[in-house]
Formats: sequence, C-alpha cells, structure tokens
Amino acid sequence: MTDRPSAREFLALVTDDFTELPRPAGQSPPDGPLGWPGYDAARARAAERTGEEESVVCGTGRVAGVRAVLLAFEFGFLGGSLGRRTGDRLEAAYAHAREHRLPVVPLVATGGSRMQEGMLALTQLQRVARESALTREAGLAQVAVVRDPATGGGWATLGAGADVVLALPGAQVGFAGSRVRPPDADPAAYTAEAQVAAGSADAVVPAGELRSTLGRWLRLLTAGWDGPAPVPGPLGARDLPVSGWDAVRRARAPGRPRAGAYLDAYFTHRAALSGDRCGGTDPDGMLCGFGEHAGRTVAYAAQTGAATRPAGYRTATRLIRLAGRLGIPVLTLVDTPGAANDAEAEREGAGPAIAELFGAVAAARTPVTTLVIGEGGSGGALALAAPGRTWATPDSYFSVIAPELAAAILKRGPGEVEATADQLRLRPQDLAELGLTRTGDQLFPGTGDRRSEERM
Repeated sequence: MTDRPSAREFLALVTDDFTELPRPAGQSPPDGPLGWPGYDAARARAAERTGEEESVVCGTGRVAGVRAVLLAFEFGFLGGSLGRRTGDRLEAAYAHAREHRLPVVPLVATGGSRMQEGMLALTQLQRVARESALTREAGLAQVAVVRDPATGGGWATLGAGADVVLALPGAQVGFAGSRVRPPDADPAAYTAEAQVAAGSADAVVPAGELRSTLGRWLRLLTAGWDGPAPVPGPLGARDLPVSGWDAVRRARAPGRPRAGAYLDAYFTHRAALSGDRCGGTDPDGMLCGFGEHAGRTVAYAAQTGAATRPAGYRTATRLIRLAGRLGIPVLTLVDTPGAANDAEAEREGAGPAIAELFGAVAAARTPVTTLVIGEGGSGGALALAAPGRTWATPDSYFSVIAPELAAAILKRGPGEVEATADQLRLRPQDLAELGLTRTGDQLFPGTGDRRSEERM
C-alpha cells in the first residue's frame, strides 16, 4: 500500500464517533528501561511528528452504529512498535471492554516489539495475549483490521489472534517483517491476499467498504438467539422417495437445491468466515459464517455437495467454538458424498480434523440444529450433524456407506446396488422411523414433530 493514514485518520474512517480512554499514569526512566542511548530523543521526534505520546490510541466509538473498544496503532510512532507503555494502554482498554461488555476492534499497523526496550518489550505480547484470552472467556467478540504493515508479534497476537480478521488490499501481513526475511523469500507470501488464501484471515476489504463491513460483523457477533436456530423449510422435493435408490438418485440430482440456495433463503444477510487458521481453506466443500435470521444472529456451517476437505472440517470447528463463546446458536447443513479421501487429504490430517469437529459438536455450548439437504455420506457427513436435533429433507439420504461401496464390500454385482440401497434404510422416512432424525410439518406434511428417543 502506498497510502498509510495515521491512527486517528483511520479511526475517523471506520467510526461514527470516537472518545479516547484515559491514559494510564506512569513515566519511563531516562532512555527507557535499558538506558538505550538516544531513546528519549527518538520518542520526542516521534511525538512531534505524529502528535501522539505512544504507538497506540485506545478508546470507544460506534462503528456503523455498534459501540466497541478500538485499538488503533500509529505506525508513524516508532513503527507502531510495542513497548511497556503500549502494553499499559492495551491492558486498560481490554479491561474497559470487559467491564462495559463491548467488543474489541484492533486496528493493527505495527512492525513488532520495540528493540530499545529489549525483552521487556517482547513480553508485552504475553500481556496482550492474556488480555485477549480474558476477553474471549468473557464472551466478547474481537474483530481485527490488519493495515499496512502488520508484522511481528502484533500480527501474531492482536491480528491473527482475533475471532475475525479483515485486511486492507495489498497490506503487508506476516510474522516476518521485510527486513528480517530470507533474501530469496517471495514477497507475495507476505500480503493480505496471501493470508486469506492460506486461511489466516477472513477477507480483504477495500478501505471504502470497511466501516459497513466491520459494522455488519459487530452486529452479527453481538445479537444471538436465546434458543436453537429454527429449522429451514425444504426448497426441493416435498414428496418422499419410494425406494432407497430413488432417495440416492434425488440427492445426487444436479438440479437439487444446494447450500447456497438454503443460506440465501434463510438469511437476510450473512458474512463468511474463511480458513481454518492452520494454513487451509475449503471454499468448494464447506461454507461457514454468521447471518441474520428474523432479526437475530445464527452461525452456519454448510457442506456444498462436494467431498469435504480437512480444512473445511477445521473451519466448521472454529465456527462452532466461536459461536459457543458468543452465545450464538448454530445451523449446520449436511450435504457431502463423504470426506475427501485422497492422499493429500490424509497428509492434511483428515482423521484429526473430523475428530475435532465431532468433539466440537458434542461439546457445543449453544444449540446446534442440523438439516440434511442432500447426500449424507458416512462419518464425513455425521461429524456435522447434531445428536438429537437433526432433520432431513425429502430429497436427501443418510447412510453408513454409499450403496455402490456397500455392494462392492459385500461382493455383490452392479445389478444389486439398488437392492443394497433399500437394505441400508437410508431414506429420510427410514431415518425418522429408526429414531435417528426428527420429523415436522415443514419437512413431512402431516407428521407433526416427533423427537428422537435415541441420539445419533
């Protein structure tokens, strides 16, 4: 990026109003805690140039109408570096957020820890991490905006450690700053766009759209339901399949409504989470995010009909845990022939990723509602399903294994696949009769609602 607004200019860009918090009292010893020659003079020059006394400006403001605590870094003040006085301000701001139950918005532009304060500066990262963790435990959202540059420990705590990470186009973002990277390092890897592609940030947002986008996220993350998410109505077939193979055929039909259609019908607007924070994304297999339904927020994790990759399962796990901390119910849409089973998926940790999602659903702190909208392929689909709170549309099926694979394992010929599908009892009405899914008038007209006596 060529244009680098000051902290206060950036605050004016994203807030409707801003009130700075009182600055913690205290003075540094001459030339700082290490007695670094010329440190006081450098600070004085930075103050004269920027009009600030430290590298961060902390206060409260409204972002598109939503009140929040904002932490805006001033890169012109010694490269936005973190020192002890920076830590004092950040600690006080986080404490204010918890006291007043406000979300926190770090606006990160920093080169890292301040060398003139040595290890005392570096340990401010631990201090910031603790404040962020306490705020997370208090059930308050943290939405970071990474500016240019966002490197070092500031990126690795205030930026990458936030619940949602938005980035400005072309911003330099990465743990290693430009002066400490290997000489042959690809600079394209240290950009906002690269961090989104790697699953470490959620979206690149142009500066002109930042206030509205940030405000939308803050509204969504602070307006959950008191109970479970309502079950969506079916968008496809209303009549039940006559046979097991008919159920499979309908679920695999190219024209059958997919996750995107269900999400569009269910939400008035939504915002997507992207990435597993472990280096991966699965945009073709899993859609995750938060949306508004009937004026309240519901989180969603939706399979798209493709094989789900490990990054997709990890992103869904991230979503369910975040929703639980924020008190937001979750809607999951099951639609996959199964988990990706190629060699690369194994190298990416398919088993552990699925195990983590099973655990997240089992331990969810808010209700999870599941609708099977297409194929329910074995454990790769079951991992996303809520025990005791799963419904199935008339054009879906759920099976321990695909009929073709079941026939092959049983050494049956191709002509016996359809009969095998019947034996598997995978139709939506079979699942309800077995007590594995719930029924309701919105899915099976005239059935009322029967709760499962067993857990899936």
